[in-house]
Amino acid sequence: MLVKSTEVKLNFGKYLQIVQNEDVVITKNGKVIAKMVKASEKKAALETLDLLTKNMINDEEISLENIKNERLKKYEN
Repeated sequence: MLVKSTEVKLNFGKYLQIVQNEDVVITKNGKVIAKMVKASEKKAALETLDLLTKNMINDEEISLENIKNERLKKYEN
């Protein structure tokens, strides 16, 4: 679904419901500026982890894969 940013601002709750079934592409001045997609908890957690650790991986003993695996262990229990 393609929708103007003003429409999303005025009816945000409506688009939160719509995004459960389809992606919502947001435009401003005729240009695509954002895309709303349904988030899963696991995917959102991994994306957040990626953002938090992206700039911290300077030590050779620490890898992004190791950090993810340690973090995911908490969700498996």
